[in-house]
Amino acid sequence: MAAVAYAAWLAIGAFGRPYNFFDMKIYHGAVVWWASGHELYEFIAPTTTLGFTYPPFAALAMLPMARLPIEVAGWINAAGSIAALAVVLAALLRPIVDRLGWPLWFTVAIATPMATAIEPVRETLGYGQVNLLLFALIMADLVGLRWRSRRGSHGRDTDGPLLRLLYSGSWAGVGIGLATAVKLTPALFIAYLLITRQWRVAATAVGTTIGVTLGSFALVGTESRAYFGGVLWQTERVGAADMTPNQSLAGLLARLYDSIETPGLLWLAFSVLILALGLSRAANARADGDELTAFTLVGLTANVISPISWSHHLVWVIPAIIVLADAAVRRREASRGLSVRTGQQSYGGPPGVSGLRPPIWYPTLTGLRHGVAALGLYLLFLISPIWPYEHKLPEVSHYQNGLFGALMENSLALALIVLVAALPWRPGAEPAFYADRPARIAAGRR
Repeated sequence: MAAVAYAAWLAIGAFGRPYNFFDMKIYHGAVVWWASGHELYEFIAPTTTLGFTYPPFAALAMLPMARLPIEVAGWINAAGSIAALAVVLAALLRPIVDRLGWPLWFTVAIATPMATAIEPVRETLGYGQVNLLLFALIMADLVGLRWRSRRGSHGRDTDGPLLRLLYSGSWAGVGIGLATAVKLTPALFIAYLLITRQWRVAATAVGTTIGVTLGSFALVGTESRAYFGGVLWQTERVGAADMTPNQSLAGLLARLYDSIETPGLLWLAFSVLILALGLSRAANARADGDELTAFTLVGLTANVISPISWSHHLVWVIPAIIVLADAAVRRREASRGLSVRTGQQSYGGPPGVSGLRPPIWYPTLTGLRHGVAALGLYLLFLISPIWPYEHKLPEVSHYQNGLFGALMENSLALALIVLVAALPWRPGAEPAFYADRPARIAAGRR
């Protein structure tokens, strides 16, 4: 574990950038300014043109750090974010390690520093961003859906009412609602819940978002009116679309056109196509019993179609890597005639949910492409080749280093689009259906 943590430290030093809590300084400066009696959205960070861009609810949540020095606030955020990442990894990896017979916390202790080393996580920590905390809120709803599908099977008769409520999963949707109130892009998960007819969870998410937003209006009406009446639409407060760290479709198109602005109609057309593709694939993944892949596809789709997706927003590659790696292991187990549920050799029954397949020749090659994809995706986001080819208009063209340089500068965006179109799901791997709804798991469907 120490070796993995040290390797992660070396990776951050080798492939990362100098970090000094740049974004946290903006948040901290804004709430200090606000606490001093000034208007929140009038704050501009010294030596920059940047101000506070989140809704008032986020400012209220950050307000306590106005009493802390910026370095303390930054390290508390980093520690909390790493802890949240570890808990999320434990939740995502538990079904896999239980099947494989690996110790959970040893696996999490290995996976956490490995995840910390990749671009989205190290940028989130180094800049003092909140992406991992929002990621944890959304993944909490995935856990809630698991428990809800089992109707509190984790609970015991001796548990109190609060624990029974927790294990019932009836709170699923609160995390998505809170994340949407802090940052609007998680609203795509509400659309996914509606498409998949998860009415109660969608209602909980919508109710939570509206509730905390109206509460913000009641507490800080001036700031709420300023945000929803003007700041929300001032996209120039965030930055130019063609900036290298903007690895969304809009950033990709702006750089391809060598322009600081995105071609609007082209972006809209491709965004609608990717939105339809991502949500339809997510719905199919859920119908086939893989809720984790469904959530991952929604998160990746949100990254792609958002006008601005900085590289620290791309935390959804973490579950994508896990899904690809698990798909590789499952296919290899199935090729050896092993049940992916029990690990016992069997030759009976159809392939699919039970993962039963007769042995084939060269089983080590089965699942190879998924394993290579998982490793390649991890290495891509570990090395993050966008930075050696970072260019800024109008001084330097995005084609300064030719076609190869343009591909490298857009490599993360291209990877996201490929994942939305091709990330496999695992039939029956992680169903999260309601107990009163029949499970629709298509045997052997891909």
